Amino acid sequence: MTSTQPIRIGVLGTHSTGKTTLLKRIEMELRAEGITVTRTGRLGKRASAAGLPKMQHHTAQSTEWIIAQGIADEIAASAQGAEVVLVDRAAHDALAYFHAALECRGEAPPPRGERERLLLLAATQLPKYDLLFATVLDERVPVDTSHDYDPRYRRLVDQHVHRLLDSDDIPHLRVHSDPDSQAHTIHVASKLCLQVALV
Repeated sequence: MTSTQPIRIGVLGTHSTGKTTLLKRIEMELRAEGITVTRTGRLGKRASAAGLPKMQHHTAQSTEWIIAQGIADEIAASAQGAEVVLVDRAAHDALAYFHAALECRGEAPPPRGERERLLLLAATQLPKYDLLFATVLDERVPVDTSHDYDPRYRRLVDQHVHRLLDSDDIPHLRVHSDPDSQAHTIHVASKLCLQVALV
């Protein structure tokens, strides 16, 4: 591959909609084609370990930390020399979680300046994604019952993810839980990476 910058593929969506599993499947497909891959992730766990609130307790501070840390992770991953970087939780994901948390708690949106600052921070990453996938919540799919999920909050995050992407006309592909949609997503990612690898 002659490009000095790796291909970046980001995924976002509410929790337990198969984001990490999807990226693992894309990674396996690419590695089978001889393409080198690295992944980012675990932002929520790391934010919690840093003492920051998560899920329906998200604040502007925790949202900023997650976006900034995600950006730093992407930069570090891009410097590792892999041909493809798979981003688990693209920057706008944190915004959706934050807006959903405010709505879940019945709180007013943050001041306009704060909202625009967080949006601008997330938007700095958009031109760097070659592909952006957004998972779609399917409540018929069982979730891991060991996690204490608030079903209403999970739905709100899903709504805010797609609202953010649609309102700003951000190019993305929606990923549903059915096998055909999953297979199509993996095919789209593989096709792009293989085309670039042949340049």
